[in-house]
Amino acid sequence: MDDVVIRVRGLRMAYGPVRVLEGVDLDLRRGEVFTLLGPNGAGKTTLVEILEGFRTGWTGEVSVLGENPARAGDAWRARLGVVLQSWRDHPRWRVRDLLRHVAAHYDDPRDVDDLLAVLGLTDSAGVRAAVLSGGQRRRLDVALGIVGRPEVLFLDEPTTGFDPEARREFHLLIERLAAEEGLTVLLTTHDLAEAERLSGRIAVLVAGRVLTCGSPAELARAVQAPSRVRWAEGELETADPSAVAWELHQRYGGPVPGLEIRRPTLEESYLDLIEEARTR
Repeated sequence: MDDVVIRVRGLRMAYGPVRVLEGVDLDLRRGEVFTLLGPNGAGKTTLVEILEGFRTGWTGEVSVLGENPARAGDAWRARLGVVLQSWRDHPRWRVRDLLRHVAAHYDDPRDVDDLLAVLGLTDSAGVRAAVLSGGQRRRLDVALGIVGRPEVLFLDEPTTGFDPEARREFHLLIERLAAEEGLTVLLTTHDLAEAERLSGRIAVLVAGRVLTCGSPAELARAVQAPSRVRWAEGELETADPSAVAWELHQRYGGPVPGLEIRRPTLEESYLDLIEEARTR
């Protein structure tokens, strides 16, 4: 498939006797925002580090932008953007100077001042990185990750510390880059609302295995988390709320007093899936 930029088949990884990944299969397409969810210890970090070329010793088939990350060189790495969960290097650099320094290593970087404006860093452009607030430092991390116009962007908890306005602007930026420039984004986050907002598809990784992969709606259907039906005289949980509503309609011979149907959220579906996996 020409539009597949990340392909993973039968990926396995172990640290001594501890098996971390157990036969992972994934495809990420060009221009797709793809989220990887999973509890701590599920293998998310190991999987992403393999895709980034930072982890070796695995078995299986992995291709990122047509190359094996374990053997790819600097030209390949320049086509990637990486935003780590915590990055505290270059504390003495001023924000604009650091971005310009990094941008100079790319053939077609983004305009630094435009990037500062989009990420709300214009007023901090002359400030040293060491004295930025947590949210400002996170915005700088994101700016460093996309200044080189990557084809694939890895985002690890990208909006930690963002205020609501900055979070919204960041989401709009990622959506625009994916839609207009074909940027492929692999997002890891614990923010289920962010995953639902940004992602075309979501994979849930538990104990080194992908339990399910699909759109947020498909995830809810795969888990079959119950919906809650309420009416004036009672309530119940059911996997088929439409059938219950129809039965109530028949019983009342018309409109059901106080009828409400609450379908499971992505978060509820995700938590149900994790709990089911743990009890197997």
